[in-house]
Amino acid sequence: MEQDIDKLESFVRSEWFITAISVVVILGITAVVSWSVTKFLRKLLQQDNSLLPSSSIFINIARAAVWILGVCVMLATCFNVNVSAAIAALGVGGIAISLGFQDTISNLIGGLQVTLMKIIKPGDNIEVNGQLGVVKDVTWRHTTIVNPQNQTVIIPNSIIGKNALTKLPPTSLVTINFVVVGAGDDLDTAAAAIEAACDKAAGAVTKVTQKPKAVFTQITDAGFVGKVTFRVSAASKAGEASDAAVRAIAPITRPSQAHGDR
Repeated sequence: MEQDIDKLESFVRSEWFITAISVVVILGITAVVSWSVTKFLRKLLQQDNSLLPSSSIFINIARAAVWILGVCVMLATCFNVNVSAAIAALGVGGIAISLGFQDTISNLIGGLQVTLMKIIKPGDNIEVNGQLGVVKDVTWRHTTIVNPQNQTVIIPNSIIGKNALTKLPPTSLVTINFVVVGAGDDLDTAAAAIEAACDKAAGAVTKVTQKPKAVFTQITDAGFVGKVTFRVSAASKAGEASDAAVRAIAPITRPSQAHGDR
């Protein structure tokens, strides 16, 4: 029995066991700090008055920095590695490494540029390089958007930095173009009827947060050209609300034809 205890004490006091425990403790503390920093940054970036957009690129950079620091502390404490010398050695080979990771570095810098300069942020409706959709996230390598077909499109950050980017109206904002046929002697009545019809039809689909507003913009041989705009609370329902509104205002834009059919 005493021999077993002595072996256990010898095992516990062995240098490699103490090193292993130290490695586990340091990495465990690093994991806890990384989790805490990630949670704090997510909460901070999601605030309305945050100076930075809620993109995951900042969280990923912070998480990487914590783990790099933790690994450096572990190497220096447990294995007596001269971290400064190791960093200096890596610096010598940094040029070769950077040449091999040009695209990655370009995407990282591009992601920082578009986020820090607030060019785009999650929720923006954009069009770039022929692709359009709502920005879902900006990571250290790419920007993810969801197109009108509800497909996820991944665009490298460097592409955004090198191509023209167009910011489109929010997907919750619905615009419907129309042409009113008639003599044009009572356009105010037609506009009011269109607004009321849109409000009722779209309201049956989802909540209308901005009341419809109809304006006339042009006179053509076909009739009086105008557009009606309104905003809905659920962007995913914007297409359905637009369809309902078009069906509702169709008879109003063709009063003479409807009367002739009767």
